[in-house]
Amino acid sequence: MEWTSNIESALRSNHGRSGHENFSLLHLFQHLNGGVFDDQEEVDYAKAVSLSEMEAVKQEALIIEKQKMKVITSQIEEDEELANAMQLSLVMECSLSNNSAHASSSRPFLASASKIICARCNTEISIREHVFEHNGIVWHIECLVCHTCKQLIKDDELCMFENRPYHTSCPRNLRHSKCYVCNNFIPHSNGVVEFREHPFWKQKHCPSHATDGTSICVSCERLQPKGINYILLKDGRSLCPNCSSFKIMDTNECQPLFHEIQEFFSSLNMKLNQEIPLGMVEREALNNAMEGEKNGHHHLSETRGLCLSEEQTIPIIHEMKHIGSRSILELLTKQRRLVRNCEVTAILILYGLPRLLTGSILAHEMMHAWLRLQGYPNLKPEIEEGICQVLAHMWLKSKINVGSETAMGAASSSSSLRPPRSNKDKKLSEIEKKLGECFIRQIELDDSQAYGDGFRVGEQAVSKYGLKKTLDHIKLTQTFPV
Repeated sequence: MEWTSNIESALRSNHGRSGHENFSLLHLFQHLNGGVFDDQEEVDYAKAVSLSEMEAVKQEALIIEKQKMKVITSQIEEDEELANAMQLSLVMECSLSNNSAHASSSRPFLASASKIICARCNTEISIREHVFEHNGIVWHIECLVCHTCKQLIKDDELCMFENRPYHTSCPRNLRHSKCYVCNNFIPHSNGVVEFREHPFWKQKHCPSHATDGTSICVSCERLQPKGINYILLKDGRSLCPNCSSFKIMDTNECQPLFHEIQEFFSSLNMKLNQEIPLGMVEREALNNAMEGEKNGHHHLSETRGLCLSEEQTIPIIHEMKHIGSRSILELLTKQRRLVRNCEVTAILILYGLPRLLTGSILAHEMMHAWLRLQGYPNLKPEIEEGICQVLAHMWLKSKINVGSETAMGAASSSSSLRPPRSNKDKKLSEIEKKLGECFIRQIELDDSQAYGDGFRVGEQAVSKYGLKKTLDHIKLTQTFPV
């Protein structure tokens, strides 16, 4: 009876057998017990066996489905890794291209050609990580934070400034993106702040102010900030408050400065023996006088001085008056016939410019006069205007003591003379000294061929050979020594 009990247990367990196998065991069990199942028992048992088989099929289908999902998930992960790898590869190629095209730019975000480094945390970015890229700069998503407020930046809020990320309208970002002129946020384009900057004063402003009619000082070239009043001269030129406080308005006021420039030339052993008339004039009179000149002149877009060689009648400003409480200026002019007694008829200077700028223009025009009176032949523009700018540059440096010892020493080394600073010179205020430095930079940064390139070649020659030997070489060869 023990083995019949085993058959009965096998029937009940029903593990790993088909329906036919179960029915075979059933009939064996029936035969051993000497009887048969009635019809209802067989039906009930068949149902149980069927349900058992259906459960087995479901379990097998579930196992197959899980295996399929595992394959799909693995494929998705592989696709994501491939996509991230391709993205980082493109970023790396862009960064390498930018680095090769702009070797001097600061791009510290590529550690090597085989890996990408996060611009904030300086750790390597793996291909499994989500990143944000802008112009070859890469961050972890969680590392893209505003340099000012330290909060996360979304891709549509990014504004780059000096290679640092900011929110486009971060309330704490005032010192980085405020316009000097309108005091508004400087606009950005494609996440990059676009601005203009004065080469000397370093004041940033919106690009639109260069063309929207904003006033600019004719002297220091600063744009008029909102809330600051500029002085408007009679001929339409504007002066900032700083330049206006040092302006020279008429011929009588300019005479002491004219004598000072003459003494400067005498200290260089370049004294002018002829007496040359001086006249302060308005812009229209200066332009008309230039058109009447037969000698070749190569002036800037804004003519500010002229060494006259033809006989002309010029309206000279001899006096300036203030009218009323608003200090409206009235210029009193006299028609003056300038007679040619030598190669130079007169020196004309535009009125209303500050003292140091007026002096540098006087030095420039005085050099034109000296060249003519000394019999120098007609020179190329870059030679004549270049050496005249060298003298203007030297005078400015002697006034504000910027490199004057080396500059003056080099200029006069061949003649054993060093231009002394006049005992009458009084110490310049910090404002006037800063203006003088600005005028020096204007000469040095001029991009015109005659005034800019000519000055730079001339200054190198004077620094190397001294002023006298340079002038002798120009007279002999009509070129600068090299």
